Amino acid sequence: MTTTTLTKPTEPIAVGSIAPEFTLKDQNNQDFRLSDYRGKKPVVLFFYPLDWSPTCTVENKCFSQELNEFSKYAEVVGISVDSVWSHKAWADALHLQQRLLSDMNRETIKKYGLFFEPANISQRATVIVDKNGKVAWVKVQSDIKQARDMKEVLKVLQNLK
Repeated sequence: MTTTTLTKPTEPIAVGSIAPEFTLKDQNNQDFRLSDYRGKKPVVLFFYPLDWSPTCTVENKCFSQELNEFSKYAEVVGISVDSVWSHKAWADALHLQQRLLSDMNRETIKKYGLFFEPANISQRATVIVDKNGKVAWVKVQSDIKQARDMKEVLKVLQNLK
């Protein structure tokens, strides 16, 4: 008889917390620093499991198509465990407009409490950081295969004070 021990899921960062600082490379090998936006504009961090996967492809295409609308309210970036080179190939193939950040060491994903250990990837989650550097909104998809509601994220941004 074998026994499987389920790992305790990580606890997502709490609303009202100071967003942990990070610097990650985007698909163009350029640094993205969260602190560069402090005092200027909110940032939407959309954590997703993997480039090239079906749900992630659909979501990133939607974000890219709606980027002008989202950009009125915030800077939008995607974060996954994929490499800079994977992000570059994927962004080029799909004509994605948003920055895709590489967290291959899983440090940022873990800081935000969004590490999905059984698959060694990020959970599918959205974190909105206000312009003062505080976490204003967090939503983790209960089913990792379920796409997030882009209209819900946009509505939260529109109502952000």
